[in-house]
Amino acid sequence: MSNQTTVSTFLLLGFSDVSEMQNLYFILLLLLYLAALMGNLLIIIAVALDHHLNVPMYFFLMNLSILDFGSISVTIPKSLANSLMNTTSISYAGCVTQVFSLFLFMGADFSLLTIMAYDRYISICQPLHCERVMNRGACLQMAASAWISGILNSALHTGNTFALTFCGGNTVNQFFCEIPQLLKLACSDSYLSKIGALTFSACLVLICFVFIIVSYVQIFTTVLRIPSEQGRHKAFSNCLPHLTVVSLFVFTGIFAYLKPTFSSTSALDLVAAVLYSTVPPVLNPIVYSMRKKEIKASLRRLTGWRLFAKN
Repeated sequence: MSNQTTVSTFLLLGFSDVSEMQNLYFILLLLLYLAALMGNLLIIIAVALDHHLNVPMYFFLMNLSILDFGSISVTIPKSLANSLMNTTSISYAGCVTQVFSLFLFMGADFSLLTIMAYDRYISICQPLHCERVMNRGACLQMAASAWISGILNSALHTGNTFALTFCGGNTVNQFFCEIPQLLKLACSDSYLSKIGALTFSACLVLICFVFIIVSYVQIFTTVLRIPSEQGRHKAFSNCLPHLTVVSLFVFTGIFAYLKPTFSSTSALDLVAAVLYSTVPPVLNPIVYSMRKKEIKASLRRLTGWRLFAKN
């Protein structure tokens, strides 16, 4: 066996070795992060302070915004800091924290998207039962189950990954600590560990995704029965963006984690990582909230109260 050394620091691969391109990527990542930060924080503040939004849909949107804010804050700030300090290093503990936090937020995020699909199914297909089924206690239990599922999934993957010994170098071919890239550095046989953890997650994602698809099939079937063309258009405009973001999240994540580690180039891996880790947190506030008149009205009320409270 080859000599095994303890890895204390990992080196994260940047987007480019050319300084001009690094500056361009820095600006783009900073703009993405600021957009996600502003959009999600506005939703959190609006739902938390405005009692007019005290309904299940906006309660779940607030949780989704918290998760999106957390997930994008795990990866982007470290990459931006490394670019500013002209370094690529991340400590072993920092890498563990990054993997655990990212899986926690993204796992809970997907569980919450599944719950939101069920909420839309109840509100559109069974409106008479909406208040009874989606009561305050049920919403709290659903939100808690999403967070707990994220914690359990994160603990499983983080424990399986960092129980391995790394002796294949310390350069991670990604701009954050991504498990498939970390497994390439493992000197012990990671096949069974990887298959076991990914099988569990794949089954969980598949169950949730099938549930989402079935919910939307029921929703679209109900919507097609609406006699008003305006009503159909409103229902489709609310549901199709949700399904689009979910599909982007699922398929890019599947490409990154379920493909063989040798089957794609680093450029494709980088694009997939950007798509599943940064794009949904930016799009979710636009798709789910900023297009809704209730959120816009709430933000107007809150900003008006802040600006004119003294007057």
